[in-house]
Amino acid sequence: MVENKTYSKIAYNDLREWLEEAEKLDETRVVEGATWEQDIGMATEMLHHSEPSPAVVFDTIPGIKPGFRVLTNAFGGKRINMTFGLPVSLNKFEVSEAFNGMMKDLNPIPYKEVESGPVLENIIMGDDVDILKFPTPLWHERDGGRYIGTGSYDITIDPDENWVNLGTYRVMVHDAKHLGFYISPGKHGRIHRDKFFARNEPCPVLIVVGGDPLLYLMASNELPYGTSEYDIAGALRGKPYEVVKGKVTGLPMPANAEIVFEGYAYPNIKKMEGPFGEWTGYYASGEREEPVIEVKAIYHRNNPIILGSPPNRPPDELCRYRSIVRSGLLKEELEKAGIPDVQAAWAHEVGGSRMLLAISIKQRYPGHARQAGHVAAMCHVGAYAGKYIVVVDEDINASDLQAVIWAMVTRSDPAESIDIIKRAWSTPLDPRISPENKEQGNNTNSRAVIDATRPWEWKESFPAVNYPSLELEKLAREKFGYLLR
Repeated sequence: MVENKTYSKIAYNDLREWLEEAEKLDETRVVEGATWEQDIGMATEMLHHSEPSPAVVFDTIPGIKPGFRVLTNAFGGKRINMTFGLPVSLNKFEVSEAFNGMMKDLNPIPYKEVESGPVLENIIMGDDVDILKFPTPLWHERDGGRYIGTGSYDITIDPDENWVNLGTYRVMVHDAKHLGFYISPGKHGRIHRDKFFARNEPCPVLIVVGGDPLLYLMASNELPYGTSEYDIAGALRGKPYEVVKGKVTGLPMPANAEIVFEGYAYPNIKKMEGPFGEWTGYYASGEREEPVIEVKAIYHRNNPIILGSPPNRPPDELCRYRSIVRSGLLKEELEKAGIPDVQAAWAHEVGGSRMLLAISIKQRYPGHARQAGHVAAMCHVGAYAGKYIVVVDEDINASDLQAVIWAMVTRSDPAESIDIIKRAWSTPLDPRISPENKEQGNNTNSRAVIDATRPWEWKESFPAVNYPSLELEKLAREKFGYLLR
C-alpha cells in the first residue's frame, strides 16, 4: 500500500498554476479558432475516449472576446497524479491508495475570508450581467442547450446549520441572465435548496466555473453531510482556503477562481432544462422544468478560463478521476464499518465510477464476502446509482476489470452467489428506470451483490489457478520485460 501524508507537494494554487505544472509534463496543447457551437465539444469527446491524451486549451474562439478560453480533458495522463501532488511514476491504483492514505485522520482546516483576490478583477452587476459573453460550448450534438457548468461547482449554505457545501451539478445557460439549476434528489446541494424552498425563500447560490482543480475534485465526490469541501481541500493543502464574500449573497467564493456567477433560485420559478448527455452515457433524464438561478453578479479574472468536464459515454475523463477518488473513499468507508482485511476497492470506470464496484478481501470467516458487498452497496460512496458489487479474493486486482470478470465467471454460481437489494437510491439519470416510475418520482433501482470469492467452506479444495506465482512473474519481467517496451 502506498501512503502519502505530505500535502505540501501540491505545487499549484489555482487553475493557471495547474496549467503551468501540466505544461511541465508536456501534456497540454493549444487549439485556436475552434467554435463553441460544435468544435470544442466534438474534440473533447474524442480526447475523453483516447487515453493517454493531452489537456487542451481552446483559444481565439470565433465570436468571443479574445483571451476568453476553454480548458478540457484536464485529468488524463499523469496530470491526475500532479493534481494530488503525487509522483507521476504511480499507477492509477497506487494513486488511489495514496489518496486513501491522505484522507485517513485528516483534520479539516476551515476556510479563511480575505478582502480581495484575482476573481474580483472584473465585477459585473445588475443590468450589465451577460452570461453569453463567455464561450460556453454545446458539448453534445443532441443537448438541449449550452452547459457552462460541467467542470464547475455550486456553493450553497444550509439555512438551519449554516455550513457551506460545494457540489458539482450541471448548469445550463438559459439566456444572458438566467442559469438552469438541476440537482439529483438526495444530493447535499439539493437538500439545501429544498430547505430554502420549504420556507418559501429564495436559495442563494454561487456557480464557480474554472476553480482550483483540487477543490473541484473534492466537490465532485461524496463527503459526509455537514462537512465543507473547502475544509477538506484546505487540509489536503495544509492551509486554509482563501475566500471572498459575494457582494449579493455573502456566500464565500474562492479568491482565485476564474469565473463566479452569483444569484438566487426562487421556489416557484422554473424553466425547461435538458436534455443533456449524462455520465451514464445516455440522455436518460430527458427534458423537464427545473429551478432557475437569476444571476445578479458575475466575477471573473482577466482572460478567464472555463474548465470544461462534460460527461460522455464511459469510460471517459470523469470516470478516470472519479474512480481514483471514489475508490479510496470506498475503501476507507469499508474499513470504518469494521470490515477486516479489505485489500482494495475500485469504482470501475466503465460503470461511470458508480455502477460497478469491486472489493478485494482476504477471507477470514463465513459470510465475510457478503458482509463486504452489502456494506459497499449501501455506504455513502456506494449508495447513489449503484448497480453491481463484485467481491473477489486477495489474489485478484480489484482495479483490473478483466481479472474481476474472470473471477466472477469462474468463482461465482448464479443460483448461489448473488444477493439482490431492492428499492435502492438511484437517480433520474439511470436509463433503466422506466418512464412510468420516473413520472411518479420513483427513482429507485436494485443492486446485485456478487460473491466471486472461493466458497469459504471448501476454498482450500478450490482448483489451483493456472497463472505464474508472483515470484515467477517478477522474474519473467526482469528477464524479458524489454520485449514489451
